[in-house]
Amino acid sequence: MSVRGLTPLFKWGFSLRRSKFLVPLVSNNILVSGEEAVTSQQIQPWTPHAVLSVVETDSSQPQQPICGCELDADANTCSYSDNIKLNDNSSILNHKDNCSPPAAAQFTNSPTLIRSTSTTSTKPSSITFSSTTTFTNLPRSPKSLLPSPTDLLDEDIINLVESGQIPPHQLETVLNDHTRAVNIRRNIAERAARRNNLEVPEHSLSTLPLLSFDYQQIFGSCCENVIGYVGIPVGVAGPLLIDGLQVLVPMATTEGCLVASTHRGCKAITVSGGSSSIIISNGMTRAPVLKMPSAARAVELKEWLEIPQNFERVREAFDSTSRFGRLKSIKTSIAGRNVYPRFKCHTGDAMGMNIVGKGVEKALEILKQDHPDLKIVSLSGNLCTDKKPSSVNWTDGRGRSVVAEAVVRKIIVETVLKTTVEALIELNQSKNLVGSALAGSIGGFNAHAANIVTAIFLATGQDVAQNVESSNCITLMESTDEGDLHISVTMPSIEVGTVGGGTALPGQSACLNLMGVKGPSKDKPGTNADQLARIVCATVMAGELSLMSALSAGHLIKSHMRLNRSKSEQIRGDSLPA
Repeated sequence: MSVRGLTPLFKWGFSLRRSKFLVPLVSNNILVSGEEAVTSQQIQPWTPHAVLSVVETDSSQPQQPICGCELDADANTCSYSDNIKLNDNSSILNHKDNCSPPAAAQFTNSPTLIRSTSTTSTKPSSITFSSTTTFTNLPRSPKSLLPSPTDLLDEDIINLVESGQIPPHQLETVLNDHTRAVNIRRNIAERAARRNNLEVPEHSLSTLPLLSFDYQQIFGSCCENVIGYVGIPVGVAGPLLIDGLQVLVPMATTEGCLVASTHRGCKAITVSGGSSSIIISNGMTRAPVLKMPSAARAVELKEWLEIPQNFERVREAFDSTSRFGRLKSIKTSIAGRNVYPRFKCHTGDAMGMNIVGKGVEKALEILKQDHPDLKIVSLSGNLCTDKKPSSVNWTDGRGRSVVAEAVVRKIIVETVLKTTVEALIELNQSKNLVGSALAGSIGGFNAHAANIVTAIFLATGQDVAQNVESSNCITLMESTDEGDLHISVTMPSIEVGTVGGGTALPGQSACLNLMGVKGPSKDKPGTNADQLARIVCATVMAGELSLMSALSAGHLIKSHMRLNRSKSEQIRGDSLPA
């Protein structure tokens, strides 16, 4: 009998509530079931515990009860003990519950049940008990008799998953070994990929890192169906002088030149006296879509929300859901009979999507009480707007709205950046302003803000998809009366947090530590996240300054040819991709 043919047993083993009884027959490391062997009364479900093998014993030896404990012949009962006893270098099954007398399990030539110590996988062969073999008055709960997945070989677990007996996303829970679960799942993924496409190599995931990672830390919080992790190089730019504080900025990227270029911009700004930053506003947003019976009723709801007393009722309900979430405003838009109230709130040091989501759900209960004809279509109506280009984030802001500025001395522009103030100003106007306007850009009046935002987000455990709105930026350059360069970047929707999500992972936590913004602020909630937003904005300014200088001086292709290609490409002399 094959392992795959025994899957109904394991289905019973993992879903015992569906069976009133389960009787064990033993077959070379695999426990099989057979209702036909039962001549007993009511039997309690059994819990998987160990894989068994059979060792035939002399019938003249004292009979062993089915629980596996040693027999106390004088008392005619089992010796209750949790101590492991050895028999032929194998561990006799532990006794977990009170046992019945030895008559509880009557065998012909009674076998001794032991834990298998075999490390090799062999096909199970069936074993037949004599016709006189009976099972009567079985022990109340012999937990040691059904196999536990932790005792099965990886190949057996894979067969159970592929046959639908174990859902692949539950491997960590079933095995209680996260690294083993990840390894088994990646083997299943490799097989499935090859079955669907024979061009996929047999061991397609062999170079995907597996070890040296705490999978238990991300289970249920950061990722599902894990098959490994991807290593991304982390470089450091700086120090960058921001508001009188020198900061080293970690950047995770696979794009050559990016860290080096940003580092050059940091140097030019720092030696010129540093940068300053200011937070214009702060508020995470969520805009549900609500439906009223008519457009007139939709307008009535909008006007109801604008009454101060009603807003206070909604605010109290919203604020009751979190220690840090504090509702600031509700701005309502209408389309037909649909209503889109855009809630904006403080979220402390968290990025805040969960906080604002919980608060909005509670606030909608108040709206529903006063407007029973209100229908909640969705918690998100896309006016929030999350992870999508939108003018509302560009004009009204989301997360932290920040401005960073610096004056870069003319001599530094010429010696460090290898260009001139006049050339930079002309290029910025022609490219970042006019060119972006012709492209119909929303929030894209910059050279490459998304490059720096994404690299810092990856390094610090932010929600990387939010680089869409977080990269909204306009870069401005002008000459001072002294002939130096004044540069500023305005970023109205930087969405960052120093607690929650991926910020707690060891590597990302270390990068936050490097900047002195790890975790919640002890003095004033939100201070650390504010500082991280300032750092992002100022570093974007450094990246803008350096790239624009390279474009102005005609150095872009030369530097990318030197730093942005793999060694093999350099040897082959391949051209840069278009």
